[in-house]
Amino acid sequence: MSVCFPRIAVTGMGIVSALGRGKAATLDSLLSSRSGVAPMSVLDSVHTDLPVGEVKETTEALAEALGVSPSIPTTRSALLGLMAIDEALEQAALSPISLRETAFVSATTVGGMDQSERYYLDFLTGDERNDYIALHDVGACTDWMASRYGPWGYVASVSTACSSAANAIIHGARLIAAGECRRVIAGGTECLTRFHLNGFNTLLILDHRRSRPFSASRAGLNLGEGAAFLVLEDEQIALERGQSPLAYVTGWGNACDAYHQTATSADGEGPYLAMKQALERARLLPSDISYINAHGTGTPDNDRSEFAALQRLFGESLPPFSSTKPFTGHTTSASGSIESVICLLAMQHGFIPPNLSDGEMLSPSCHPVAELQRRQTLRHVMCNSFGFGGNDSALIFSFC
Repeated sequence: MSVCFPRIAVTGMGIVSALGRGKAATLDSLLSSRSGVAPMSVLDSVHTDLPVGEVKETTEALAEALGVSPSIPTTRSALLGLMAIDEALEQAALSPISLRETAFVSATTVGGMDQSERYYLDFLTGDERNDYIALHDVGACTDWMASRYGPWGYVASVSTACSSAANAIIHGARLIAAGECRRVIAGGTECLTRFHLNGFNTLLILDHRRSRPFSASRAGLNLGEGAAFLVLEDEQIALERGQSPLAYVTGWGNACDAYHQTATSADGEGPYLAMKQALERARLLPSDISYINAHGTGTPDNDRSEFAALQRLFGESLPPFSSTKPFTGHTTSASGSIESVICLLAMQHGFIPPNLSDGEMLSPSCHPVAELQRRQTLRHVMCNSFGFGGNDSALIFSFC
């Protein structure tokens, strides 16, 4: 006997990144093929030769825009998250009272590191700025954002490196599919920090030019920051309150090949399994996918591994694919939700974003979308997010 799961509708989404605040700014940049990756202007670092995808506002300006008093300790990740959540709730027509039976699942890895590295020496001497240190960890970031809205039915944090936000969305979808709740706000937020930048720089995977995913000349990634959240609902309650679904979450997969602490496996075993699970969950064939938003970091190992997995799974049915990280930078823990919003915008407005790479590709058979493609019908779209330690995830969004 088959089990009937509720259809999981997306009824709201919010985003902030180097492309700007909100869906409208993001869409305009994508349709103009305009990258937000630029020389460093907000982050205080000696590595000014490294381009980044910054939200071009100071932390103080973000707090002021959100009405958060300067006297209230907060972090940049939490403020970016609030900005995206506000937009998602507004589109979904949800008020704070609606959240009493709503789950909140938020992803981050850096958390409050921006304030920790700023006030660490004060912490050692017992300064009153220790309230900022208390906001350092992942859970504290989630709790601070949750507290700005009032009581929730359930609150959880996810931290699995670069697959974090995708896994937050997967967790939210599973809660609804299992009947544990009927509405979830899920996504991720991440800010740039010196710790963040220096760590990736130590791994020798940061490019001094704009990243070039799947290009033969690729030399690494550009870090970015931002946040995005989706409102996921049991379709029935969305329709009952008069909300038309924007799309549906129909498939998801998560696999961990545990190949290496940071490197990806050469044959793409983890990505292959994650994508395969997503297709199986959605009951789709590889040929049903209209577009793939690839993880595509621009590092030599990741792109080679991901393309191997794509070839292995899709074969002759490999659909158009591109990486949008040259637009936003690699927003690490927030990338899965930021790129999910990009996928949903592409579906709504009928376009495929370009790869923004140049020159020869990594192999003669590798042909990511080179230029913006308009007037496209995208019925099923896959979004990939792969994390350190081989924690790999794939999502499928559908119009159906």
